[in-house]
Amino acid sequence: MQFEDQLREEAIFEVAKKMAIAARTAPKGRGTDTMVISVVKGDTIRKIAEKMKEMVGKDEAPAFFERDANNILQSPVMLILGTRIKSLGLNPCGMCGYDNCEEKNQHPDQPCVFNTGDLGIAVGSAVSVAMDSRVDNRIMYTVGQAVMRMGLLGDDVKVVFGVPLSVSAKNPFFDRK
Repeated sequence: MQFEDQLREEAIFEVAKKMAIAARTAPKGRGTDTMVISVVKGDTIRKIAEKMKEMVGKDEAPAFFERDANNILQSPVMLILGTRIKSLGLNPCGMCGYDNCEEKNQHPDQPCVFNTGDLGIAVGSAVSVAMDSRVDNRIMYTVGQAVMRMGLLGDDVKVVFGVPLSVSAKNPFFDRK
């Protein structure tokens, strides 16, 4: 016989993997995939939390980064989703604020609206899997800031979100202090 507390970690990791698949198969502008997706556990979560706290200590981030760092330490597994910045060469467009992709490409750190839009759709697809599985989660930009500074997804990934997961009697991502 196996009790639920013995199954919990394996089950939540399976949900995280399904979330990664949902993010990968989410629609992408022109079918161009600029996404980088990872599932992290244990020591990697601890290192990300340490980086978030370090950022607060060095006045590189506001105090709520520390709150979020403590929050992710309650998560046995976390999904990390990011995007590279790559213009799609659409004409006309200009939704990024530049006249066209050629002008935008002179500013390589300025996101193409399709890259960030695709990331948002992918994040939404991923968290819908968690919701369907009744796994508590929260989308955190704070995690993404630490992940980018650590270079965990590569130096070319410029927009990142983290989604910590939890299975417990009370959602740790609600009523946070």
